[in-house]
Amino acid sequence: MKRKIIVIALVITVFGLCGYYYVWYGGARNVSSEEAVFNVSSKSITAEFNSDIDKSNAKYLEKAITVNGVISKVTDKQVIIDNTIVCEFKESIPSVKKDQQVTLKGRVVGYDDLMEEIKLDECSVVNNN
Repeated sequence: MKRKIIVIALVITVFGLCGYYYVWYGGARNVSSEEAVFNVSSKSITAEFNSDIDKSNAKYLEKAITVNGVISKVTDKQVIIDNTIVCEFKESIPSVKKDQQVTLKGRVVGYDDLMEEIKLDECSVVNNN
């Protein structure tokens, strides 16, 4: 009886660990290779989120989009477009500069209504003029 309980506990533990691993690592996406669902300007998507957050979340959340605008700030792994779109990169950002017109692709992960910023992750540069 004791052996049966130990085997059942081990089986449950193995399935639990497999489930944990899948949730954290198995569902990873490569947004840079995906087709963008929407191509928007920073001003238009910001206006949409400012007018109706719930509707915009339903439309954009977790989707790959391309967004174009002017870079207002560049850090090591982050670009901010028109002071409203915050794009997080996995690695150092390739040659982009402040005040440059740019098109970036990324996954919409949320909207900060206090700061009025749209957050994107897994960003990549599509076009930098």
